[in-house]
Amino acid sequence: DTLPYSIRVLFESSVRNCDGFLVKETDAMNILDWKIKQNHVEVPFCPARVVLQDFTGIPAMVDFAAMREAVRNAGGDPVKVNPACPTDLTVDHSLQIDFSKCAIQNAPNPGGGEQKPLARLSPLKPPLRKPPPCRGHSGCRGSCGAGEAGRSAGPFSAQIENTPILCPFHLQPVPEPETVLKNQEMEFGRNRERLQFFKWSSKVFENISIIPPETGTAHQVNLEYLSRVVFDVKGFLHPDSVVGTDSHTTMVNGLGILGWGVGGIETEAVMLGMPLTLTLPEVVGCELTGTVSPFATSIDIVLSITKHLRQADVAGKFVEFFGSGVSQLSVADRTTIANMCPEYGAILSFFPVDNVTLKHLKHAGFDKAKLEVTEAYLKSVKLFRNYESSSREPEYSQVVQVSLSSIIPYVSGPKRSQDRVAVNNMKSDFQACLNEKSGVKGFQIAAEKQNDIVPVQYEGNEYKLSHGCVVIAAVISCTNNCNPSVMLAAGLLAKKAVEAGLMVKPYIRTSLSPGGGMVTHYLSSSGVLPYLSKLGFEVVGYGCSTCVGNTAPLPEAIRNAIKQGDIIACGVLSGTKNFEGRLCDCVRANYLASPPLVVAYAIAGTVRIDFDTEPLGTGFNGRSIYLRDIWPTRQELHAVEEECVISSMFKELKEKMEKGNKRWNLLEAPESTLFPWDLKSTYIRCPSFFDKLAKEAVPPQAVENAHVLLFLGDSVTTDHISPAGSIARSSAAAKYLTSKGLTPREFNSYGARRGNDAVMTRGTFANIKLLNKFIGKPAPKTIHFPSGQTLDVFEAAELYQKEGIPVIILAGKKYGLGSSRDWAAKGPFLLGVKAVLAESYEKVHRSQLIGIGIAPLQFRPGENPSTLGLTGREQFSILFPPDLSPRMMLDIKTSTGKIFSVIALFENNMEITLYKNGGSLNFVAQRFL
Repeated sequence: DTLPYSIRVLFESSVRNCDGFLVKETDAMNILDWKIKQNHVEVPFCPARVVLQDFTGIPAMVDFAAMREAVRNAGGDPVKVNPACPTDLTVDHSLQIDFSKCAIQNAPNPGGGEQKPLARLSPLKPPLRKPPPCRGHSGCRGSCGAGEAGRSAGPFSAQIENTPILCPFHLQPVPEPETVLKNQEMEFGRNRERLQFFKWSSKVFENISIIPPETGTAHQVNLEYLSRVVFDVKGFLHPDSVVGTDSHTTMVNGLGILGWGVGGIETEAVMLGMPLTLTLPEVVGCELTGTVSPFATSIDIVLSITKHLRQADVAGKFVEFFGSGVSQLSVADRTTIANMCPEYGAILSFFPVDNVTLKHLKHAGFDKAKLEVTEAYLKSVKLFRNYESSSREPEYSQVVQVSLSSIIPYVSGPKRSQDRVAVNNMKSDFQACLNEKSGVKGFQIAAEKQNDIVPVQYEGNEYKLSHGCVVIAAVISCTNNCNPSVMLAAGLLAKKAVEAGLMVKPYIRTSLSPGGGMVTHYLSSSGVLPYLSKLGFEVVGYGCSTCVGNTAPLPEAIRNAIKQGDIIACGVLSGTKNFEGRLCDCVRANYLASPPLVVAYAIAGTVRIDFDTEPLGTGFNGRSIYLRDIWPTRQELHAVEEECVISSMFKELKEKMEKGNKRWNLLEAPESTLFPWDLKSTYIRCPSFFDKLAKEAVPPQAVENAHVLLFLGDSVTTDHISPAGSIARSSAAAKYLTSKGLTPREFNSYGARRGNDAVMTRGTFANIKLLNKFIGKPAPKTIHFPSGQTLDVFEAAELYQKEGIPVIILAGKKYGLGSSRDWAAKGPFLLGVKAVLAESYEKVHRSQLIGIGIAPLQFRPGENPSTLGLTGREQFSILFPPDLSPRMMLDIKTSTGKIFSVIALFENNMEITLYKNGGSLNFVAQRFL
């Protein structure tokens, strides 16, 4: 009862998977004794599933294919080689932007002038049936292509596998832009070999699911489709948990699913049935108290909590949320906060399952029976958080308190986005700007002119303009305002305003520019779009508009009145840019605000208003209407968001998952048990990790007379070690690809070629910023000592291997710093590196070296190559005794006669077992023999 919920998940996993070898009883007891053992012991964790994206997934699946080959060659049954842990691989990193701005789709022509025809759609097989022009809405002018025939016959884009874009006027499906189609065609053409390999993998391997291209991003699919919350394996229930190679894996913690991102080798180990090892973490409890301000949006809340956690020093720790305020956060809010982990350095941010989560799961497609089982199970194992009960809260390493009541809405302006103004101070702040000297905020208006009023005739009525009057109001679902809740808030506020009898003055230039068809769809399905239109916020198209100054000119009478009276007129928009004069040359004050506040200021007609004490306007029956009267509550927002947004999103993704897409479905792939390797392929190659696979493990051989391949300094990162990004034309990898008949244009990237060990090995240590002490300047070079030649690192390593000479690496402090990359260990292994001798290691990289079969050795405290008088030009001999034990002292003898001791940096017996078996891949492969 006192354990944090996240630690309870670790505990349940250790009990369920306890086998006395990989997971021991002492591991479970250490977790149970978390309060004392936190930060002092390492514990194993067996996640319920793995998620991969294709860049990191391709080498993992190539390794499995190679393992099948090796098991067959060693006399075993290759069919038995399958992932032991359920694995989902989403192909979402293959798309490159080869084409852009091919056509402007679905946009009206608000600026007048000749209407340009749409760019011609590139043909598909079978060709698309061109729909008749729209005749259903005058504003569309036929540009959407969704006419009467389209409405009567159903979506005419049925031959296109992606979800159709919607016409902004009558919300009928329209053909995809030529840009989308061309980029998708290029994606399938460029990556055909990789995609065929993935398709083969989906056919022959058990326990793996491949989500094809054009379905969605890895984190979206993980959150909206793959998440189980509770696993049901033939009637046996256990908590859902996940590790993944996608940086957004932490989002699932908002659903009460424990998960975080790890490197490629750790992921492969989990796929093979091995546990992850982690230091039992500290858990910071983040207590949310108070009540959210009625005017605070989800964006305000997320950014405020992120700021508090950044200041609380939670790096490398678990964060767990509790307190009365948690129930006020929607699942969308929670997953966004959990996704911000990199911003504040936590491993993960966990929200235990509660009633809010269950309500969300109902809209996400969980049926009644599954929901009942989920709730009953989580309650029975004390993983369900009930804020209505009086049960005591868990004990945490430390507690950070965040008062939701302190989170208030802000706007930014009047000239710079970094100048934030609390909405309740807006009136006084604008007054101060009038007084202040001209500059970053001030307008320097004489005191006697600050209350000037300029009458103006417009469309037969007289209006009065004064300083602070709003003349431009633009609702834009751009970047920080793309959260569905804030756009829905604007729509619900508009609905209540119209129903109360409020209107927007006709001279105010209003507009609504959604970020995509989905925004228009949920504004329409929720029933708020007509009310926005009634206030003048009509859809003007999809793209950057008011934010970049693409605003239609103000009415001439209004422009003249502003100039005549030297009025400080205002624009209010939910965009990202508000420089003086950006929206219009006569609009000198511009404020960035949330979408609902844009609507509110448009109705008020001025920014010189105190929403708490002054009404927005007069409604029916002469009643004064205040902002608080029409502002939607969070409960209303959550209800509409779940009903209209979440349901449609999950339904759409489910349909995509079930149907696949046309290109993927038609893609041919072999069905053989073993992959038919194409010796000409430059994308997929059988690696040599299993060349020495045998039924009986061979004890580690002594390293005799090894040369130093590289002599490196401090803070060598995985970027220095592992290939990343584009392939330089002068690199060893480029020479290899050129020898295969490829031109530089066809090189693609190291990421795309991670399934080819020949490319990746040649790219290892190919970073131009690599500083090798043998060379004395940054360059991917080293010295081959037997010949004295200065060569590319790969060329030198290749010569050493031909000569039968082992190699090691000398390094300083923090070797392997940075993001976890499997090829930062695989690459050196294939270069023939037997051991790394460093002053200290980045923890994850140290474990990756062991996982591939490289010995991590560490100088004793206070010693390094300099203090020991090592030049790196010596040859080194290392003996590994049969009774190798964790952190054992080993003697190293050099060719100059020097002998010194180092630490064998194995932390436990499991790591020694893996090393003795040639790494985790070989260790597991031997089980199939």
